[in-house]
Amino acid sequence: MNFLIKNISTHLIRNQRQLLMQCSRFATDAKFIEELTKKNKVVVFMKGVPDAPRCGFSNAVVQILNMHDVKFDAHDVLSDEELRQGIKDFTSWPTIPQVFINGEFIGGCDILLQMHKDGSLIETLWKNAGIKSALAEDESLGGDDKK
Repeated sequence: MNFLIKNISTHLIRNQRQLLMQCSRFATDAKFIEELTKKNKVVVFMKGVPDAPRCGFSNAVVQILNMHDVKFDAHDVLSDEELRQGIKDFTSWPTIPQVFINGEFIGGCDILLQMHKDGSLIETLWKNAGIKSALAEDESLGGDDKK
């Protein structure tokens, strides 16, 4: 009986250690990802790189940001599986690409495309990050309303 209790106790302690290590790793990963999201005013986690996107959704995000003449940091999640899963866990968002403006998670391709279409991306870039969109015409949004 004591042998059985000792084995169960050893097994529970080992599982507890593994769980604590996983939680610690996630906390470290979350802190690392949070730091990445704040290194530039606009940060994109994507498949591929801006010059060679490896999925249509990532390509669309790059094209939208390029139309607005926005400089951004890009992180290729295909080159790092831990980053790929880590960013999904960090945002609780299941898909890639993921866009951050001034450290705030904005969304993926569909949301960025909608913001581009309805004009709210211009306002978000200006108000949240002080970035003047190349498409801005309203002076209050960093544009030139005398065009």
